Amino acid sequence: MEQLEGLNGVYTQDQSILTRNLVPETKVYGEKLVDHQGQEYRVWDPRRSKLAAAILNGLQELKIDSHSKVLYLGASSGTTPSHFSDMVPDGLVYALEFSPRMMRELLRVCEKRKNMVPLLEDATRPRRYLNLMEKVDFIYCDVAQPQQSELFMENMRLFLKPECEGMITIKARSIDVTQKPTKIFREEEKKLKTSGFKILEKIKLEPYEKDHLALVCKIDF
Repeated sequence: MEQLEGLNGVYTQDQSILTRNLVPETKVYGEKLVDHQGQEYRVWDPRRSKLAAAILNGLQELKIDSHSKVLYLGASSGTTPSHFSDMVPDGLVYALEFSPRMMRELLRVCEKRKNMVPLLEDATRPRRYLNLMEKVDFIYCDVAQPQQSELFMENMRLFLKPECEGMITIKARSIDVTQKPTKIFREEEKKLKTSGFKILEKIKLEPYEKDHLALVCKIDF
């Protein structure tokens, strides 16, 4: 078992990546549990998590530590947010989800993970949850919505601490099914750059996710 450089709380063993389980003996999505030197780890499935796919495809760094506060946009049932929860055991994960049905599943995860805060809100309307939030150290966006870059940028401006970073997984087919994904990726990158964002890393997610691109960004003050 070895921790990956630049990725706090992410470990590698036998070509798999893992996080140390914050809630021992408890699975979130049927993942494999591994014991190593008295600690329990959860195998992180890249076909169930775009962040895991990005890590396996060469993501170099996530600027978080064990005390970081993370805003997760598009938390769904809690698969990837639960791994963030493992990575920031002394921090917080604000898990925002729009769908009441998915929120019911997310709540079951949050009940067992005391550093996860569920928010039933719409990521396109961040001013509605201004009074529920604080400034955070990292923002992760995984929202299947045509205006995904715009909502990511607005949340970054409202909630990100200075000099901190965020990551968006761009879903080409959610933006325009008639255009080639490569064209959409270029257009979304241009939106970010012309809006004052600097792209630090760019990672394609194939073969785990088709027509997806992950971008690590910061506001270019």
